[in-house]
Amino acid sequence: MERWDRVGRRAAYGAALALLPYLLIKVSWVVGSLMGLLPVGHGFGMAEWVVLNTVTVGMAAIGIASALALVRPWGMRIPGAPVVFCVWVGSGFLVSILPFGVLGALLDAGGSSPGEAGNPADPAMPVWEGVLLQFGFLGMGLGLTLAVPAYLRRRWPASFAGRVGDGPRTALPWAAVVGAAVGLCWLYWAAGGTVGIAHPAQRVTDWYVLGAVSGFWALACSAAVGIITRARPARLPRAVPLMFGWVGSGSLFAWSGWKLPVTLYLAWADPVGARPPEHLAVAVVLHLCAVVAGAAMLRTLVRSHRRQDSS
Repeated sequence: MERWDRVGRRAAYGAALALLPYLLIKVSWVVGSLMGLLPVGHGFGMAEWVVLNTVTVGMAAIGIASALALVRPWGMRIPGAPVVFCVWVGSGFLVSILPFGVLGALLDAGGSSPGEAGNPADPAMPVWEGVLLQFGFLGMGLGLTLAVPAYLRRRWPASFAGRVGDGPRTALPWAAVVGAAVGLCWLYWAAGGTVGIAHPAQRVTDWYVLGAVSGFWALACSAAVGIITRARPARLPRAVPLMFGWVGSGSLFAWSGWKLPVTLYLAWADPVGARPPEHLAVAVVLHLCAVVAGAAMLRTLVRSHRRQDSS
């Protein structure tokens, strides 16, 4: 077993172990709230709190199972599509959290963490719970960073061999153009742009950071898909644009797939105290475009893998 494969296997076990406390904490929140032993998060009703945290419990369970599939023998026997989809979505979620966690800590971000139900700074949450939640995200993200490439190389080694110019040249897909446009909008907002912003006062540091990170990955994956389809530059190893295309398209799909129903709910229910900075109609359009573009770019990457295998 080569060294890279050994590192990937250990990272997969580490990722599953790191996310386990997150799963247990979220289960305790749901059960404790239903039994009246724990308070409901600020700004949430009982039903909203239970539903939101039940969804994150399911996501965490799928994440742990996906990490184990990357290292256990049964992960090589089951169909590749569900494994690839789950780790693609998980990588998309976590790739934004890694730099966000570091930059947010350095800049002392004042808002709620992305993807979390409630504000970790809420006095109702013990400090140790907030630490474990962040540790689960960071540990899972770092583990997948090493485990996913090792798994993909074991299962589809030909896809990462050769250089960009070895494949056929095709037209630039529309999804890359849409993804780039969405990324530019997010970077415009992160730079302080106000067009499409309904509540400027609600823009906090973590909102700027997450917008900048998401915008970067949107542009990176669009460029990567463009490089693969246009087969230029010819001497670039295929693994480089595949990595950026994989992570970036997953970020587009996962984050906007999470935010789209939340934004639609805010537009429909108009709960008190929930005012995102963006105009809701603009946010819905951007998230919808991001979901569609991310899925379409993954399809382009998969097709390029099939063409590479057949050549």
